[in-house]
Amino acid sequence: MTAASPLDAASSLRVSGAGPARGSLHVPGDKSISHRAVLMAAMAHGSSVITGLSRGHDVAHTLRAIEHFGVVVTDAGEGRVRVEGPIQHEPVAVLDHGNAGTGIRLTAGVCAGVDGLSVLTGDQYLCRRPMERIAAPLRMMGAAVDGRERGNLAPLVIRGGSLQGITYAPKEASAQVKSALLLAGLSAKGKTTVEEVHPTRRHTEEMLTEFGARVNVDGRRVTVEPGELTGTDLAVPGDPSQAAFWAVAALLADEGEIVVEDLYPGFGRSDFVGVLERMGADIDFDLSTSTLTVRSSRLRAVELTAEDIPGIVDEVPVLAMAAAVAEGTTVISGAGDLRAKESDRIASTAAMLREFGVEVAETADGMVIEGGARLRPARVDSHGDHRIAMTAAVAGACAAEGTTVIEGWDSVATSYPRFAEDLMRLTGTAAEVVA
Repeated sequence: MTAASPLDAASSLRVSGAGPARGSLHVPGDKSISHRAVLMAAMAHGSSVITGLSRGHDVAHTLRAIEHFGVVVTDAGEGRVRVEGPIQHEPVAVLDHGNAGTGIRLTAGVCAGVDGLSVLTGDQYLCRRPMERIAAPLRMMGAAVDGRERGNLAPLVIRGGSLQGITYAPKEASAQVKSALLLAGLSAKGKTTVEEVHPTRRHTEEMLTEFGARVNVDGRRVTVEPGELTGTDLAVPGDPSQAAFWAVAALLADEGEIVVEDLYPGFGRSDFVGVLERMGADIDFDLSTSTLTVRSSRLRAVELTAEDIPGIVDEVPVLAMAAAVAEGTTVISGAGDLRAKESDRIASTAAMLREFGVEVAETADGMVIEGGARLRPARVDSHGDHRIAMTAAVAGACAAEGTTVIEGWDSVATSYPRFAEDLMRLTGTAAEVVA
């Protein structure tokens, strides 16, 4: 894997704002697609070449995990990886997923279909995130799944094989739950169907089809038939959730115009664009060229409900920062699942906003943000959450006059190792490592 820069290895980052935000860039390969590409390539018969793979630590953990199944991985550098499948045997070592919730939950679905014993774990933050949402339906399919707090917390122990297809209706919209069950369903007897509360991202359905699986999507009902995957070549596009930080950077700056190229345009991944449009942003996502263009704008408050959240689940912190400078009161509800992300993302987002001088009130499943704030320099604890850290860095560089310090900056290496360098290039901000 590409080595992290000295900035990314630091425990804290100091940035000084507020200046213009101008330029164009490519963001890292889509992290969600990268996890799925690696796991499907491992399950597939034959060789798969993946290009544009995310170089963050999260996907690196998934790559190392599939090697423990006897899958051969050849890393050519610069996001190009060859994977020789299929899985040969039960994993020979514990599967450490670091901070990657997507990685551990999707891999659990794969492990459920492997005849043998698998042990999955992660860092201190991942081991606090709920796993019962995948454990319960995988047990219904016939896998034995155990862990701390009766299977709700990692480390997870899975005894897989001999699965039976089921029809399952998760209580909450979750692309991770859906994906884990569809991956397990490939090894089951009979069809596996997931009936969603709200339609979620369709990466898994799209990619399973590319690998030769038989998948049917009928509204909120997704069905996979058992069968083998066939190796294929995939190019991973840029990650829209990373582009959202640059969109808000351009909007926060007095003089802002940022262009992000080669983004993934698929279902459920660019919903933050629509939210920012509702807020009055000068923003355009050209689907024909996969190019996002954003210019500084006067923003207005917006109301976000449970129907909005599945499409912006990763972008809520940075959208909350946009709401902080918007005119009026923004209300976010139906986002209770955010309390079980890398951090309690409702609490950590609210705490971050308060540090910048924003008036915000937490609710059980969201927050109420009083807009029109003039951001002040802040000292922000990221709580090990890369999205909190990057949101704070953008606010500090583009809107808060003075010096902002972000603690726990090393978390950013999970998804965007070169974020600080891109921030400096686009904003002219000075970034200083703080020991």
